[in-house]
Amino acid sequence: MVVRALLLQPYILTQKPLTMRQITYDAIRAFENGYNFKRGNTRVIVGHDGEEYSVRLLLHGNLIAERTSNGVFIQDGGWQSNTTKERLNGLSGVNIVQRNFQWYLNGEAWNGGFIRVH
Repeated sequence: MVVRALLLQPYILTQKPLTMRQITYDAIRAFENGYNFKRGNTRVIVGHDGEEYSVRLLLHGNLIAERTSNGVFIQDGGWQSNTTKERLNGLSGVNIVQRNFQWYLNGEAWNGGFIRVH
């Protein structure tokens, strides 16, 4: 009798979480890897302003995340919608939940204003 070992593929961090939409996964991958992306209502724009390099994540034309040499910054873009929350939650180091119409960023009440997350 020949026994064959079942080889399981290890969990790969680049796999899309089950609760994330494909567009969010693709946009976050573009944002974190620094390349332009456009699909539906979501865009990632890579830019160079002199010596400063930036990557911006936009939803419906509103800036919701920006990565520069100074770090990663987020904001709600004026819209505390489920889609905004999903896109931002796709970023590493960001956990936004809503309780009683109040958003909480990493456990702290947050008004959606521009803030550095790392």
